[in-house]
Order: sequence, then C-alpha cells, then structure tokens
Amino acid sequence: MQLSKNRLLRLLALLFAFSLVAAACGGDDGDDDAGETQTTEAMAEEEADDHDEDDGHDHDEEEMAADEPEEEAGGLSQEVIEQAAEEEEMADDEMMDDEEMMEFDRSTMEGIFEEAEFRRAKVVERITAQIEAGEWGVGDDNVLRGPEGFTIDLNECPDDWSNTEGITDTEIRLGQTGPQSGTLALYGNARLGWQTYLLHVNAEGGIAGRDVVMKSYDDAYVAAQTIEFVDELIENDNVFAIHTLGSPNTLAVYDTLNAECIPQPFVWTGHPAWGDPEVHPWTTGSILSYSTESVLWGNWIKDNLADELPVVVAGLVMDNDFGLAYELGFEEYAHNNPDVVSEFVPVRHDPASPTITNEITTIAASDPDVYISMTAGNACLLAIQEVAASGLKDDISAAFTPSVCKAPASWVSPAGDDGDGWYIVGGGVKDTTDPALIGSDAFIDFIIESLEANDLDPTISMFGNGYMLGYPYVEALRIAADLPASANNPAGLNRANFILAVRAIDIHHPIFLDGITFAMNGNADAFPIEGTDISQYDSSTHSWIVSNVIDVNGASGNCVWDKDNGGCR
Repeated sequence: MQLSKNRLLRLLALLFAFSLVAAACGGDDGDDDAGETQTTEAMAEEEADDHDEDDGHDHDEEEMAADEPEEEAGGLSQEVIEQAAEEEEMADDEMMDDEEMMEFDRSTMEGIFEEAEFRRAKVVERITAQIEAGEWGVGDDNVLRGPEGFTIDLNECPDDWSNTEGITDTEIRLGQTGPQSGTLALYGNARLGWQTYLLHVNAEGGIAGRDVVMKSYDDAYVAAQTIEFVDELIENDNVFAIHTLGSPNTLAVYDTLNAECIPQPFVWTGHPAWGDPEVHPWTTGSILSYSTESVLWGNWIKDNLADELPVVVAGLVMDNDFGLAYELGFEEYAHNNPDVVSEFVPVRHDPASPTITNEITTIAASDPDVYISMTAGNACLLAIQEVAASGLKDDISAAFTPSVCKAPASWVSPAGDDGDGWYIVGGGVKDTTDPALIGSDAFIDFIIESLEANDLDPTISMFGNGYMLGYPYVEALRIAADLPASANNPAGLNRANFILAVRAIDIHHPIFLDGITFAMNGNADAFPIEGTDISQYDSSTHSWIVSNVIDVNGASGNCVWDKDNGGCR
C-alpha cells in the first residue's frame, strides 16, 4: 500500500476532524476488529516520494510508521481515530497541501456538471500519466495494473472473454438484478430512476456517442434467482457490466463475476466484503460499510449516554448475510468496549415474514437501554411501529433505524409520531422526498423534474436512489472512454479501462451531503464512501435533522470476507 506523505497527513487531518465531531454528537472511537489489518508501518515502507506519488519508495519516512494508526478490515477502528487526534497540529498544517481545486457553484446544475467535467479530466490526466509511464494499464504480460498495487491478471480470464463485450457501435449494454416483487420490492424502483438518468445522459450524447441501456431482471431478493439471472445476462444478453442489489444476492454471484472478468462496480449494498480489491477486483460497493455503521452506533452511545454506561443494546437482525454483517460488526464493538455495552441482544427475523411482533416482544423482554434495527425494507417501518406499540420506546434511551431505511416517505413517515426522535447513521445520502431539500438543492430538483418529465412519481424515494447508483457509474464510463491505449489494451471504453477508472475514481457525488468524498484508490482505498451524517427524525417536518457530517475517506482497511464463518479474514 503506497501513500504520499501529504495524502497520509490529509487522512490524519480528516480523522482528527472526525474526533472533534464525535465529541459533539457521536463517534470518537470504536473498534470493529473483525479481521486482518494493514499497519501504516507497511504503508511507510512503500510510501511514494512527494513528487512522484506512484513510483519509488521513501524509506527515510519509516520512522513515522510506529506512530501511525492501523486501518481496520472492512470498517473504522478505534485506534485509527484516537491516534489521529494526537496529530492535530500536523494535520491542520498540511490540509491544503493537495493540488488546488477550482471553485464551482453547486447550487446550479451548470456548476455541478462543470465540476463533474473538471474532476473527470483530473482523473483521466492522472491515469494517462501513469499509462504513458508504463506503470498502469495492460502491459505486454497482459496484466492490468492500477493505483497502489492494484492488479488483475487478464490471462486468467476465460478463453472466450471479450474486453468489449456489450459494446456496439450504438450502445453500451448494462445488466442489473434486484427485487421488483416480494417484501423488498420497493428497492427495485431504483432501477427506474437509474434508467431515467440514462435517458438524460443519452439525450446529451451518451458515452462516446453510444447510448447506455440497461437490462433488468426481478430476482425478488432471492439469491438463487440472482444466480439464474446473472447467468442469463452473461450468456444470452452479453452485457458489458452487471449491477446487483442486496448482500446475499451479491455474495451469491461475485465469485462467478470475478472469475468471468465481468465488471460489477457500485453494487447497492454496504456489506464489507466489497472492499476486497485483491481477490475480487471487479466488484466494489457504493454506500457506507455496514461495519463502519455498526462502530458509529457504538460511538454515539458512548458519547451521548455517558451517564448510563454500560448499556444493554438489542438489535432486530434480518436473518441473512446482510443482517449478519451488522450483527458481527456491532458484536465486535461490544466485545471490545464492555465499558460501553454490557450486553448485546440480537434477535433475528425471517426476511420474508410480514410481521415482527414476536421478535419485538422478545427484545422488549430483554429490557434494553438502546434499540437498533439491523434490517431493511418494510421491517424498518414495522419496527418503528412495534417499538412504540409495545411500550419499548418509552423505556429506552435511544432507537436507531439503519442507513438503508433512510427514505422518510417509505420507511419513517407512515409511522406518524412514532418515528419522532429516532436516530440514524445515514450514510450521507440526500433523500429526494425530504421537504427541507426540495426547492433548495439543485440536484434534488433536477431529479424531481426528470422523474416528472418521465411520468414517475417523485414522492417515491427509491427513484432518487437510482440516480445515486447511476451517477458514479456514468462518470466511470466517461472516464474510461477518454483513456489512452496501453501496451496491450486499446484506447477508449473497454472492461479493463472501465475497472481502472472505477478504482481511481475521485468525484463529487451531488446526491451526497457536502463534505463526503466519493473516491477509491486501488488497493489502498477500496471503499468509495466512508462518510456519513448522524441525524434525528422530526415527524412534524418529515425530515431528518442533520447533527453532523463526518468523513474518514481512506481509513477503512480491506476485507477478504470469510463466507463460511463470517467476518473479514
């Protein structure tokens, strides 16, 4: 893992800022010690020269490493945050050492698109310089190389693999699976929002003169059906890249897609397994890691319930790989912080069950001090209602709903006043139905106008989530289309250039709150989103009231997920 000195110091500055925010509203330390970590001693041993970020090593800086924090596999560590606070003066002094960025007016779509063009050009410039230097791109040995030691041996791809599968003279074919029926069908509406955004992109000339089209299948959130439809997308639809929704669904197919050398970027799930650029280089996430979210719950409890510690925490856990990621993350935090959490009581529920009354009754019997929903979809709304109906809400000090259930109109507002006062570690996403944003946020208004123009109801939050997913996908396609040829790879859009663009992406994503970075950096940073808001719901305004926005870009360690036992290896 390579880091320039300035980037390392900027990281420490971000972490110090995070510790300050935590003191005010939630999250100064925590430990999700779920697996293997990489120390910054190793980082320093490979650290690049200040004036040549990707070539050579500066061994004079190894002495710094002993005092530098560790990364945490799949999430944030308590040690990272605490050690960052000790670097206050150094971090503050070095914050502005990065290249000077132009100022853009994010209050208008013109300004947003101007910034997008500028940032794409900077990424293209960075990648091009490395390709021309012979460091990145596909070499004569047919190995794709990218940032910070990122590699894919294309010799291991299937014999019939095509670098340009799914690309014709007129279109770029993408494939997608997700629930359009079943208990989580509402999430499937995101595909319609994404397709609406593609209509805008295509009307503006598409990508390198080609329209981007998407073939979608309804897997009903059933992993076996995801496998079936992914096979269909590969064998019959001949798509360029594939997008999946859901942790169990993505886990069911990501081995296959990586073996087939098919890009699977920006999947809609925060499972930590997507932070695995070495074993699964073709797959990335798009939202906050559930492991990080779990640590931040614990941090909030520590800072805001100090007079009650240690507390009993109960969680309603969806009984699948998605819920397990939350459960393991918070279980690890509780294990490492017994002074904060005296007992963690997870109660699992069937994802297909229409009710959770029995589970909430069981939770209430454990007499918890804090309740956390570690579930998704309608179960989030039911939990708010059942926690109130059981009398549990009156007895607990705090209740959290998960980041995946942030949409007020879908998962909170229907509960009426029962939702008032609930907390969320919200992942930093702006909701298109939030009254506080409508009319005051240019990108939200752009989404609403686009949906209305295409006869889609803008009061359905999931349509807006389609723009969240589609925006970085399109930016990465545009970057790839502008890349030059490398030794054994043609110029322009192809699968190798696309995944290289994904792994080097650094954009402003306008559906995320200002202050949250959307970026990856090869093997050094495999999580595009490592920031969030911490908010509380106001039922009178049907809005999340943001307390703080925090960002710790680059601080999460990679995660090789252990499918058999759970957790990062």
